[in-house]
Amino acid sequence: MRAASNKRNGSHQGPENPRQAPRQQLFSATRRSLEVTVLVLTESFAEGGTVKVIIGDRLRELREEKRLSQGDIEKRTGLLRCYISRVENGHTVPAIETLEKLARALEVPLYQLFYEGEKPPTLPNLPKRKSSDDMAWGSAGKDARFLSKLRRLLSKTDEANRRLLLYMAQKMAR
Repeated sequence: MRAASNKRNGSHQGPENPRQAPRQQLFSATRRSLEVTVLVLTESFAEGGTVKVIIGDRLRELREEKRLSQGDIEKRTGLLRCYISRVENGHTVPAIETLEKLARALEVPLYQLFYEGEKPPTLPNLPKRKSSDDMAWGSAGKDARFLSKLRRLLSKTDEANRRLLLYMAQKMAR
C-alpha cells in the first residue's frame, strides 16, 4: 500500500522500467564528474573571497604559451588528442598520473598546473607531523617502560620458555 501511495505522490525514486536503472546511474555519475570538473581547485584568500581555477583552462594556457599543439602533447605523453581536448574543455577530470604526464610534456613542474606564479607558493606554517617512530607503540611513556621491563625479563628466561611465550602471544593476537 505504501509503495502505491509513493508512486501517486511522486516520491518514488526508482525508474518505472528496471532496464533504465543503469542508464540513470551512469547519467548521475557523469553529472557528478562534471560538477567536480568545474570546481577542481579553489583558492581561498584572506578577504574570504574565492577564485575557481579550472585545470583544463590552465593546461590549454600553458600549452599555447609553449606554442604546442594537442598533437604535440599526444606524441609526448601517449595520451589521445581527443582525450587532451576533453580535459582542456572541462569534460574529463584527469588522474594525478595523467597530470604528471602532461606537466612533463609541457616541461613545467606539476605545481604550475595549479598555480600561475613564477615561483612556488610559500607554504603556511603547519604543525609538525609525528613520524612513524614517534607513533610506534613502546616508543614513549608508560608503553616504553613496559616494553623495557618485558625485554629485561625475557633476557633472563631460557630459549624454550621464550618460544612458548611467543607462540602464546601469536595465538592471543589472532
